[in-house]
Amino acid sequence: KKLGLVESANGGVLFLDEIGELPLQLQAKLLRLLETGLYRRVGGIEPLRANIRLISATHRDLPTMVSAGTFRQDLYYRLNIFPIHLPPLRERPEDIPLLVKSILGRLSSLPITVTTDAMELLLSYSYPGNIRELKNILERAWILSDGKEIAPDHLPALTEKDNPYHETFAAKILPLHVVEAHYVDWALKRGGDNLPRLAESLGISLRTLYRKIRLIKKTDQ
Repeated sequence: KKLGLVESANGGVLFLDEIGELPLQLQAKLLRLLETGLYRRVGGIEPLRANIRLISATHRDLPTMVSAGTFRQDLYYRLNIFPIHLPPLRERPEDIPLLVKSILGRLSSLPITVTTDAMELLLSYSYPGNIRELKNILERAWILSDGKEIAPDHLPALTEKDNPYHETFAAKILPLHVVEAHYVDWALKRGGDNLPRLAESLGISLRTLYRKIRLIKKTDQ
C-alpha cells in the first residue's frame, strides 16, 4: 500500500508548503489532526493516530485572511506557535551568491561560473517572485549559455526592459541541438539514476538517449 503524507510522517516532521492555499474544508481536517492526533485515510472509516511535528510555510498574509474569513482563526493560532519571518530575497542580497551556486549545481553536473557583471545584475534585481523567480532566471540563463559560463547576455530578464522575462523564452534563437543538449543534461541531473524511465519520459528510445549522452560528453571535452 502507498502511505499518505501524514502516515509517512508519523513519528517525525510533516512540512506543508503554501498553507494559505488550503481550502476551508481541509483546514478543518488539519485542525482536527493537530488537536487530537487523529486522521482517516482517504476512503477509510477507522480513525488512525499520528504523532507528528508540523512545519508550515506561506507567502500569504494569514491575519488578513483570518479577518476576511478565508482562513480559520483557530487553525491560525494553532499554527502560529513559533513563527519565523523570512525576509524577501530583495532584503537579503548577501544570500544570492550562495543560492546561485546551489541552483546552478542542481541544473548541471558540470561546473558553471558566473561573470562579475552577471552577478552584479543578479544582485541588483528586486525579485518580486523571490527564490522561484531567481531559479527561473538561472534556468533560462543556463539554456542560453554554453553550459560553462553565464554572462549578462544570458540574463535578458535583467537587461532588456522592453522584453519582460515572462513573455518570451529567449532573447535570441539558438540552434535546436544546443537547446536539446542542455535539456537532456538537465533531465539527467534529475532522473539519471534510472535511464530507461528517463528515456520513456523524454519520448525516445534508450539507445537514442545513450547516443545523446555520448554527444554531450564529447561536446564538453
